[in-house]
Amino acid sequence: MGEALPIGTVTMLLADVEGSTRLWETDPDAMTAALARLDRVVTEAIAGHGGVRPLEQGEGDSFVVAFSRASDAVACALDLQRAPLAPIRLRVGLHTGDAQLRDEGNYMGPVLNRTARIRDLAHGGQTVLSGATHDLIVDSLPADAWLTDLGSHRLRDLARPERVVQLCHPDVPVEFPALRSIDAFVHNLPVQLTSFIGREAEMADVRRLVGENRLVTLTGAGGAGKTRLALQVAVELLSEFEGGVWQVDLAPVSDPDVVPIVVVRALGLQDELGRSTMETLVRFLGGREALVVLDNCEHLLDTSAALIEELLRACPALSILATSREPIGVDGEVTWRVPSMSLADDAIELFANRAQRARPGFVITADHAESVAEICRRLDGIPLAIELAAARLRAFSPAEIVAGLHDRFRLLTGGARTAVRRQQTLRASVDWSHALLTEPEQVLFRRLAAFAGGFDLEAAQAVGGGEGIDRHQVVDELALLVDKSLVATEDSHLATRYRLLETVRQYALEKLGESGEADAVRTRHRDHYLAMASALDEPASGEYRHHLERVQADVDNLRGAFQWCLEVSDVEAALRLTSSLQPLWLGQSRLLEGLSWFDAALREDAASA
Repeated sequence: MGEALPIGTVTMLLADVEGSTRLWETDPDAMTAALARLDRVVTEAIAGHGGVRPLEQGEGDSFVVAFSRASDAVACALDLQRAPLAPIRLRVGLHTGDAQLRDEGNYMGPVLNRTARIRDLAHGGQTVLSGATHDLIVDSLPADAWLTDLGSHRLRDLARPERVVQLCHPDVPVEFPALRSIDAFVHNLPVQLTSFIGREAEMADVRRLVGENRLVTLTGAGGAGKTRLALQVAVELLSEFEGGVWQVDLAPVSDPDVVPIVVVRALGLQDELGRSTMETLVRFLGGREALVVLDNCEHLLDTSAALIEELLRACPALSILATSREPIGVDGEVTWRVPSMSLADDAIELFANRAQRARPGFVITADHAESVAEICRRLDGIPLAIELAAARLRAFSPAEIVAGLHDRFRLLTGGARTAVRRQQTLRASVDWSHALLTEPEQVLFRRLAAFAGGFDLEAAQAVGGGEGIDRHQVVDELALLVDKSLVATEDSHLATRYRLLETVRQYALEKLGESGEADAVRTRHRDHYLAMASALDEPASGEYRHHLERVQADVDNLRGAFQWCLEVSDVEAALRLTSSLQPLWLGQSRLLEGLSWFDAALREDAASA
């Protein structure tokens, strides 16, 4: 694997190539040669100053190096800037703190994130240091080097300003434009009180879409992190929209007629005598190359659509990044569904970061790493749910939180008092989505709770159809639930499959129980999967292989159907289901499970005799 990464107090050096995209487009051959030369220089500099390079972090036009001593990091940075690397120019940032390992070959956590933000302040050829690094090296600078204090600057996504100093030397440029801090640009983006964790690939995708399209809508379930991702992307795009970047939050707005007024106020405009609100907006935005983040549109879709169409038509340089639990429905709209966080990395890092706020000094150790991973898995990687779970560390251990997740809506409360109510608890977030559904959508939504794991369209029609919603309506209503981010789709070679996130499914189960139709729905579910299993009773059928694959994909639903047979003491159906599944028991080494089903059915038969 190479040399082990230093741990404890570490100075990190993050660097990248300024304007690399433009350089690739201008002269790709020269860029290829320059990057090969850069790789040799970086390798020599790291070896010469005792640095260690993580396995996966930083690639292509960027790189990360860790040092046990801050003075070695500064000396390495100076060597890199003095090296003949034209046509490329490096932006270099240095920061020191207690590093956290993601695994034995890579870092994670606040120190890495903060170093990246400090690096982002710099221009090509410039090296900037945090105040923490400055205090460690001020008396041990390389020969002829000096430091210039550049003042305190607000970093992208971090609330605490950072004192920044520039490393200077006679052999490198020392005159640069103002640092690229947030306050150097026209915007109204709010100060974030917590760090933005992970999502690098997602941010890159959204930035690309915004660059190629005038209207991009981020969709996703409540708590998926749509707003935070949109704001973070907006911060990253500040330098690309000279006309300004503004957020307009529609969450508190209930009157559609007020929407244009809210936009005017968010842009800092005043009413103009003799002009309508829309005329004021159009006059201000006009030919500006600007970005408007129109946040939380789902409860005002018609009004939002009309506003967006008029603004895009009248303001040719305007771009809009919207967030909504379903698409807005405007011509030219590109929708991008915000996924759950990666369980392997980002979700756990988010839990660890927020846990430190609830219990200062908390770190994930071997004793509770498994519990933390289970929390993130059980919460489907939903950022809001993970943050609420981390807050419970004030009163519970990770293992106790896992034990309490069977009733997650009671456990996951206590969000920030300043958050809108639907973001203070997980239940409130799902309540908000449910309240926006039509009655047929609510009926199908609760009936889909009968499914465990995924299901296909045929199953949705069999179980979801019935009183209040015809079987043929299920197709349209299911598509609407997908649009509204309450049902997720999954690719399959058999057919498109659907599923409810487990957190959403628990809510739907409550609604199903309250409806009084739970027994009927679970019986339809049982009958559908009993019929599916019975198709295996004809091994000579030309569709046998297809039937077996369907059964394998729906084993969780088959288990649920069997359990319902036992709950209603339908032993005959339980035995018929178990017998039909013999090819599954024998073909996938599930013999013990099959025997346990037979035993359970026979015990139920004896108990009811």
